[in-house]
Amino acid sequence: MIHVAIVILNWNGRPMLERFMPSVLKYSLMDSESEAGWQTPNSPRLDLSSEVVVADNGSTDDSVAFLQASYPQVRLVLLDKNYGFAEGYNRALAQVKADYYVLLNSDVECTPHWVQPVVAMMEREARVAIAQPKLLMYDSKDTFEYAGGAGGFIDHYGYPFCRGRLFSSLERDHGQYDDECDIFWASGAAMFVRANVFHRLGGLDGDFFAHMEEIDFCWRAKNHGYQVRYCPRSTVYHVGGGTLPKSSPFKTRLNFRNNLAMLYKNLPARRLKRVIRRRMVLDGVAALKFLLQGNLGEFKAVWQAHQEFRDQHQELVDKRSMLPHHTVSCVYKRLILIDYYFLRRTTFSALGAKFVRSRRD
Repeated sequence: MIHVAIVILNWNGRPMLERFMPSVLKYSLMDSESEAGWQTPNSPRLDLSSEVVVADNGSTDDSVAFLQASYPQVRLVLLDKNYGFAEGYNRALAQVKADYYVLLNSDVECTPHWVQPVVAMMEREARVAIAQPKLLMYDSKDTFEYAGGAGGFIDHYGYPFCRGRLFSSLERDHGQYDDECDIFWASGAAMFVRANVFHRLGGLDGDFFAHMEEIDFCWRAKNHGYQVRYCPRSTVYHVGGGTLPKSSPFKTRLNFRNNLAMLYKNLPARRLKRVIRRRMVLDGVAALKFLLQGNLGEFKAVWQAHQEFRDQHQELVDKRSMLPHHTVSCVYKRLILIDYYFLRRTTFSALGAKFVRSRRD
């Protein structure tokens, strides 16, 4: 019996739980009908069990009371305060025993048979440790969603993007990304991960708090020889936006700081200094743009991110020393900023096949 735990991290999210928990329960709990409905002649037989867990990150609203009254079948893991996305999941999953975890945002609408194809793919390919389904927009169900699309990638300098989404350009889904393939990172909005690998790698980096933590985790997994994969036979719909507004100095600070930390921890030695130096220059250009636009808060956020990155130097050196470092697959060889803003390549397919293949240093 393969046990799957669908774990939702909640912080003051009663409206989202009220809105989306019905679809999570309806389409995630396994029975004979759900097992039979997804299979094709080539699909393996799976003996699955599942549970839905909500890990509450110290909410101050009535989320917990609502779940206890409305959904007694949902298991609750109560944390004493808001540990952020990364450490919140680490603490919650330490209390959940399963073969596979699914880290699922509270603002995701599930669909029939969304769990089984991903688990079947991972059971078929032992090196696949992390995977994601197709993520489409909840409010525009034929459009790829910003946070994950059809699988995530990064460029040579650590800028993330997705099949189906380059920066703010979202593609409509007309089957162009219906191929199962390796990706660089899986979205934390709906991320499947082998439980033993999650714990072997030490979970998410709790120092990130939020933003970039799933990309860092996937990169660490790839450095250890695991694969990250996209499964188009599974689809979910994501609202997106989380608990922070789209324009937020706090969010900007986390993104810039965590991106530098991720690069420092995971890059092979021969590329480390060059990439960090150039990336900090590019960040400076972004900060100048914020300043010229009159956005002083975002400008200060980039400066603070760089200061915190410097302050964390010894901790990052220690974390780096614990990792193997290899050249890994699915890294775009060019600077995506140039291709998108100057060459007007606004779709993933327009980038061509300029991706690094995995090789050991």
